[in-house]
Amino acid sequence: MAAVYLEIIKEDPHSQARLGKLHTPHGVVDTPVFMPVGTQATVKTLTPEEIKESGAGLILGNTYHLFLRPGHELIKEAGGLHRFMHWDGGILTDSGGFQVFSLGDLRKIREEGVEFRSHIDGSPRFLSPEIATRVQMDLGADIIMAFDECAPYPASREYIKDSLERTTRWTRRCRETLTTADRQALFGIIQGGVYADLRRQSAAEITGLELPGYAIGGLSVGEPKEIMNDMLEQTVRWLPKDRPRYLMGVGSPDALIDGALRGIDMFDCVLPTRIARNGTAMTRYGKVVIKHAAYARDFSPLDASCDCYACRHYSRAYIRHLFKAEEILGLRLMSVHNLRFLQILMQEIREAITQENLWAYRKKFFAEYGYSD
Repeated sequence: MAAVYLEIIKEDPHSQARLGKLHTPHGVVDTPVFMPVGTQATVKTLTPEEIKESGAGLILGNTYHLFLRPGHELIKEAGGLHRFMHWDGGILTDSGGFQVFSLGDLRKIREEGVEFRSHIDGSPRFLSPEIATRVQMDLGADIIMAFDECAPYPASREYIKDSLERTTRWTRRCRETLTTADRQALFGIIQGGVYADLRRQSAAEITGLELPGYAIGGLSVGEPKEIMNDMLEQTVRWLPKDRPRYLMGVGSPDALIDGALRGIDMFDCVLPTRIARNGTAMTRYGKVVIKHAAYARDFSPLDASCDCYACRHYSRAYIRHLFKAEEILGLRLMSVHNLRFLQILMQEIREAITQENLWAYRKKFFAEYGYSD
C-alpha cells in the first residue's frame, strides 16, 4: 500500500466534487480538506492542541524557511518535524519553490537549480530538486512536494512553456532522489499559467511520472477569479481520478467552495491566520474588521454560529480592546476563530457533497457572506 492514498467515498453527480478519505502515516483526514499553514514549524500564535481542536488533521510546513532556519539537519536530529513541533497529525511540506521564485532579483534560475540570497542574512544559498527532496526527507513529512518553478502572472506563453518543461525535468529528478517512498509520498505540481493547452501538456508530463498525488500550482497569483476557475476545470480533466488533487495557496471561502465544485481535494493558505493577526475575522455574514469603532460596545461573539473557544467565551468588544491594547491574546483568539471557521466550512462542504446539493450550498453561502456571484 502507498504511503499516502485517497479513498473516494462519493462523487457528486452534479459537479466534479468528490468526498474522500486521505490516508497518511499519521492519520486519516476527510476530504475536501483545508490545511493550516505552519510555515516555520508553527501555525503562528497557536499550539498544536489548538490546531487540533479547530478540526485540522493535516498541516503544512515550508522547506525554504526550515532549510534556512533552524536547518533540516537539526530537525532530523530532533526526530523529525512531527516530534520537533509536537504534532502527531499529518504534515505536508512545500518544496520551497514558490518562496524562492518570489524573491525576484535575489534569485537566479538555472537548470541545476536556483541560486538565491537568504532573506534572513543575505547569505548565498542554493536549492535544487535533489536538495529540496533530501531536505524534505530529513524533515519527515508525510507528503513532500516536487521542486517546481512557479511562474508569475502575467507571463508570456514562451516563458510559461519553458518553465513547465523545466518543472517536469525537476520533478523527475525529485522522484529519482527520493529513497523513502514507503513512508513519504511525492506529489508533482502541474503548471502552465493561464494557457489551457499548456496546462494539458504539463498534466500529461507530470501524471506520466506515476506519482501518488498531484498539485495544481501557479494559480491564485493575481489572475481574475473567472480565469482561475476555468484553468481548474481544464486541468482537473487531465488528472487521474484515483489520486488526490491539491490546489496550492487558496484559502478564501469562495475559492474553497469553487475549488471543491471542480474536484479539488486539498487546499492550503496563510490567509486565515494572516488576516487574523491584522484584526479581521471571517464570519457567516462576511468579514469583521475588529478594530472598527462600531465594535467598541458590541458584546456579541465574533460569529454566533461558531463554536470555537473565542466565540464561546469572548465578545467582539473584548477582542477589539485586546487589539487596541496590542495584547497578544487578541491575535491568538482571532486565529483560533478563523481556523475553526474554515474547518466548519469544509465540514459543511463535505455534508453538501453527501447530500448532492453543493451548488445550492454555494448559492446560500455566497448570499450570506456578501459575495457577488
